[in-house]
Amino acid sequence: MHLFTVILIAILLSNNRALADHLSQFPVVNTSLGSIKGSILTSRLGKNIFAFRGIRYAKPPIEDLRFRPPQPVDPWENLLDATEDGPMCPQPAYNRSEVSEDCLRLNIYTKQIPGKLIRIQPQNVLVYIHPGGFYAFSGQSHNNAGPQYLMDQDIVLVTINYRLGSLGFMSTGTEDCPGNAGLKDQVMALRWIRNHISSFGGNPDSVTLMGYSAGALSTTLHLISPMSRGLFHRAIVMSAAATSQVKIPTDQIELARKQAALLGCPVIPADKMMACLRKKPATDYADSLEYMFVISWNPVLLWKPVIEPNFGQERFLDQDPTEAFLKGDFMKVPIIAGITKDEFAGPAVAFLRNETLRNELDLNFDTLAPILFLYERHTEESKNRSRLLREEFLRDEPLSLNNSLQGLNYLFADSLIGFAMHRFVQLASRHTLVYQYKFSYVGRYSFLYYPYEKTPYGAVHHDDLLYLLSIPSRAPIFNVTDPENLTVERLTGMWSAFANTGDPNNAQISMPHWKPVTKTDNHYLNIGQVLTMEIGLFAERFAIWDQLFPLPTENTE
Repeated sequence: MHLFTVILIAILLSNNRALADHLSQFPVVNTSLGSIKGSILTSRLGKNIFAFRGIRYAKPPIEDLRFRPPQPVDPWENLLDATEDGPMCPQPAYNRSEVSEDCLRLNIYTKQIPGKLIRIQPQNVLVYIHPGGFYAFSGQSHNNAGPQYLMDQDIVLVTINYRLGSLGFMSTGTEDCPGNAGLKDQVMALRWIRNHISSFGGNPDSVTLMGYSAGALSTTLHLISPMSRGLFHRAIVMSAAATSQVKIPTDQIELARKQAALLGCPVIPADKMMACLRKKPATDYADSLEYMFVISWNPVLLWKPVIEPNFGQERFLDQDPTEAFLKGDFMKVPIIAGITKDEFAGPAVAFLRNETLRNELDLNFDTLAPILFLYERHTEESKNRSRLLREEFLRDEPLSLNNSLQGLNYLFADSLIGFAMHRFVQLASRHTLVYQYKFSYVGRYSFLYYPYEKTPYGAVHHDDLLYLLSIPSRAPIFNVTDPENLTVERLTGMWSAFANTGDPNNAQISMPHWKPVTKTDNHYLNIGQVLTMEIGLFAERFAIWDQLFPLPTENTE
């Protein structure tokens, strides 16, 4: 062998060993913005995960940038430390040190890093938008969105934060605060991912957007937003959509004034109100959060997306979501969409267990029902709808824990989650592939235990997340001998197969053929102890809502 060849091989081997030693301590990637140092985590099955956490994707939205659209982050010169989670956006939290307005961060998890000496096949990217009613939670790995399950699959995973509550969703209908700042944060994160994910081994031309609850509602809005076009290529919509009985406004000025009054700011004129609100500490917003709601943290969807008036700005939402999907004016990408079997049982249990709340709902159902179940208030039509809903679901008898729990559970579940998802699937499937599911598996851990301390009520809102993401506050990481292991393998397998190919049937698991919804058959995969294909998801219940809230073209009033 030629001496030069021997020397070259020795240099390459030495460089590779040096790179391996370097990565064994901490991984480093180089982006057009600067270099980033990460850390190494371990997946559920013991695989190494290169984790880059707390990366700013936008400038801190503070001072004059508060309430305004996010601004691109500036490049940096020194090595950026991304070895730990960044802060949560302002919200009530047990540890104030975990919360900051400088929260526009994202986490990236990958098993391969490209380099000058290493060429890799770019991986498909899964971007997760967290739930929390637009006022809580985060994409933190140690809190709400650990990567240990999904990173046993061959994908790159990204979790993001976005502004919450008044700081993210205040909308005055004026040029100073047209609204949707938190949703524009999500767009900024997607643009950052498009521009930089290749440095982490991800393919910017194969991005799946996955959202849960408020994150799912956001995902359906990204499908119609002019700002989001081309930024992702598949969608997973879990337990919420923007196509419901909820009226999407052009502003929420009364909510803005309520926040201003709570913080001691003038409520008129709008410019003085906003100037005052920009000076208040972010902790004041978190501390006043509970008082923004009408009754017992309701309505759940207090902050809404808005159809922005045109002031010449880049608008996130410029039309009504239901009308957009009805017209077929959305990104026609493959979709997984579904709900849990028992969804919002939590508020039903809370109201019926509390004598004061139960009596107030019983005596003032016509007044409270529109607040709890998200339709217009103080009209004759509103009263008629409340009366019909009570008759259908509660049999118009005095409310009690023994007799009313299932009916009230259905009312919360359908009004907050189920009907919107039913309508979304109905409209989207006319134009693109939609794989629908119902999650009915009940394991040992849950977001709601009732009637006993360690007895799961059922498959409630968020429970399916326990098998996709590590959520330490709710459950341990399941090992291969745990009874939950099969559900972890099924969900991560189907979801990652969809992210990789656009078809969940390509998962390497035993499953029936998952048929998409058609014009004639409302197919869905029932994800329970076993996997079964069924037809007609809660058809009788949703027929009631269809009758009360007909589509615009079907409205004969």
